[in-house]
Amino acid sequence: MKSPRRKFIKQTTYTTAGIGLTASLFNACSSTPETKEETQEEPETSESTAVTVPFFSISLAQWSLHNGFFGDALDQGWPAFNEMLKKDPRSILRGDIDPLDFPSIAKNQFDIRAVEYVNIFFYDRVKDQTYLNELKKRCDDNDVSSLLIMCDRLGNLGDIDDELRRTAVENHYPWIEAAKFLGCHSIRVNAAGEGTADEVQQAAIDGLGRLSEYGAEAGINVIVENHGGYSSNGAWLAEVMHQVNMENCGTLPDFGNFCIESGDNGCINEYDRYKGVTELMPYAKGVSAKSHDFDESGNEIHTDYSKMLSIVKDAGYTGHIGIEYEGSILSETDGIKATKALLEKVGTMMGTSV
Repeated sequence: MKSPRRKFIKQTTYTTAGIGLTASLFNACSSTPETKEETQEEPETSESTAVTVPFFSISLAQWSLHNGFFGDALDQGWPAFNEMLKKDPRSILRGDIDPLDFPSIAKNQFDIRAVEYVNIFFYDRVKDQTYLNELKKRCDDNDVSSLLIMCDRLGNLGDIDDELRRTAVENHYPWIEAAKFLGCHSIRVNAAGEGTADEVQQAAIDGLGRLSEYGAEAGINVIVENHGGYSSNGAWLAEVMHQVNMENCGTLPDFGNFCIESGDNGCINEYDRYKGVTELMPYAKGVSAKSHDFDESGNEIHTDYSKMLSIVKDAGYTGHIGIEYEGSILSETDGIKATKALLEKVGTMMGTSV
């Protein structure tokens, strides 16, 4: 864990061709057969039209379609869902769409060519090479890139029990291998644990460091999302990154996951989301655009996207921003489209003319 950290920033280059305008050819003839005069004019102008493009690319997080995959599997609540996941992971897939169709859906329904997976949609198939081959084939067939796998329910990397933490680290190994096979650059993990803030922080530094060492051998990043608990404290998580100090260990700042503590009626301790994203962006290897509800003008009512994207741009980030719609008023399809339209609108306003 002694190698210096450096940011990996993807660059996207856009080019436009000049538009040539060529005038018609005119012929003029004399009025007498003895004298024939031909005049040819070719006024030709060529001008380049500047196009403004967002400073980032757009990807789609698989969780945006979780209701379509799960169907009624969540109707009895998370405890029952988790039991189903443990006993028979495929029993949770009761929806109308198949997770294998995700690459095709991203491209053909939303014109998005980069995807972010969630491990629970193929929880027991991480070592199923036939399944992974088919998923990769569908990406290739649709010219869709695989960016990362979001990994949950594999144990706590910040568990203060050494043995449980070691088991959690090792539970992530197969997902690193799957990410490598699919062509992803990262797995997204959680810096979770129970204990005091200092205890969990020290445990998370150790757990993430061990996992990042394994990831480095495979060329895969280990990135942490603000995902509840201590990890939703931007300063706490930034310090974890600082202490791990490995080039392939970074963050996935999420616009909306800043609830540190929940109560019976919702969040009772919420970290400032703009402050949190600002603190996490220096370590970012991805960004998650969380969305829930929109006003009549198409703006997300919980997050000021102009302010948030300014923070992202000021950090020098030019990679993918993943759509993660979790609203309930719009359908998943309409929510994804609304988030994409908002990202494109604000991103273009802040973009570069090329």
